[in-house]
Amino acid sequence: MFKRIVLFVLTPVLVILGALGLYLRDPAPLDTESFNALYTSPAPAPEGQRQVFHIGHSLVGRNMPAMLAQLAGEGHGYASQLGWGATLKSHWDPDEPINGFETENSHPAYRDAHEAVESGEYDALILTEMVEIKDAIRYFDSPIHLGNWAGKAAANNLSVYLYETWHQLDDEEGWLNRIDRDRALYWEDGIMRPALARIENPQPIYVIPGGQVMAAFSRHLEQHGPIGPLSTHNDLFIDKIHYNDYGAYLMALTHYAVLYQRSPVGLPHQMRRANGSSADDVGAEVAEAMQHVVWEVVTSSPMTGVAAPGG
Repeated sequence: MFKRIVLFVLTPVLVILGALGLYLRDPAPLDTESFNALYTSPAPAPEGQRQVFHIGHSLVGRNMPAMLAQLAGEGHGYASQLGWGATLKSHWDPDEPINGFETENSHPAYRDAHEAVESGEYDALILTEMVEIKDAIRYFDSPIHLGNWAGKAAANNLSVYLYETWHQLDDEEGWLNRIDRDRALYWEDGIMRPALARIENPQPIYVIPGGQVMAAFSRHLEQHGPIGPLSTHNDLFIDKIHYNDYGAYLMALTHYAVLYQRSPVGLPHQMRRANGSSADDVGAEVAEAMQHVVWEVVTSSPMTGVAAPGG
């Protein structure tokens, strides 16, 4: 009888403490009004050429940052820490292995991520999370580690960017449907708002809308028909998720537009890969179409930090 009484008394207390503990571990996401308020003004305009550090995986790769540097011109600097399907958690935690670390970082642009952010040599930190994105959130604490990196970047005077990517082309829910849905559901509500809630004085985490640009250019091809070597968005990829040189160029344009807050229209299209070899060239007509699509997407969302034309 005594045990029943004790349990009767303690059970509500344990429930309350459990709920409190859960709340302390997982604070409520930053509310929508506060979140939107972070993006009421454009990001500060960059002064001169940017010094960028990339943290991610094969949807960053070696060639895309090299193409970005060519688009930006002399003085743009970059380095990276990559892995195979690497999580933000694995990049943050030295005890967490980064799959493919030795292979993906065997190049001159590699630098240890923590050392790079603390070095004072960079003004922008670009992060991305592994895909499947919903699994990253569920199993690898994406908001916690985005918050960790964002806090560390802010303490070292780096602007923070989250590179939104995509998923398998043959996803059973539909590739375009997923991109349309996942930006708000996972990248914003599942990662960004919970991450910002963990930061005492949250500053904007700007978005590089890679998935949105991929979807917009796919629809451009559907509407206008084949252009140059491209018939559908499948022609941007070497397999079901990794882009080829054409896709790398499209993503480099997207990064350029966000980081430099400038239209990419008129930029060159003959690129070199990171190893110095000539990349496959999309040609002038495709390049112009890509550049216009990128600028339209980038200037349509306040979360990129880029003002709409005339805004």
